[in-house]
Amino acid sequence: MLAETVCSAVAAAGLGIAAITAYRRRFLAATRIAAYALVPLGLVMTGAVQWLADTAFSPAAWLGFGVLGVAWALFMTARTVERHRGGDTRTRGRKRAAEPSASAPVLGRGRRDAAPKPGTGAPADDFSDIEAILKKHGI
Repeated sequence: MLAETVCSAVAAAGLGIAAITAYRRRFLAATRIAAYALVPLGLVMTGAVQWLADTAFSPAAWLGFGVLGVAWALFMTARTVERHRGGDTRTRGRKRAAEPSASAPVLGRGRRDAAPKPGTGAPADDFSDIEAILKKHGI
């Protein structure tokens, strides 16, 4: 009874906030707030709150949640071991795809004997800073 009253009060407060937000011409936010505010009211009306209260005080339900937790832990352990070994048995025989860096183009050094740009005195193909960036990224 108390849970239903609290959920109804939360829904009423949320709808009030949504109305104030809509009055400020923020209709998208008001719609979102109204949607969230109606969730507790819907849970009360469907009986989910009573079911949840009955489940919270049931030892059999807690044992069931424990069994589900153990099953989840076993699934995650198997998945971790599978990844550690390098894939499951279905993909173990397949060739692995080439790494993206294997197909990257190889950039050679620029010509150092190029004529300097007018007024700069430096070679036109001086790409040492670009080469340093590419080397930094492994290209």
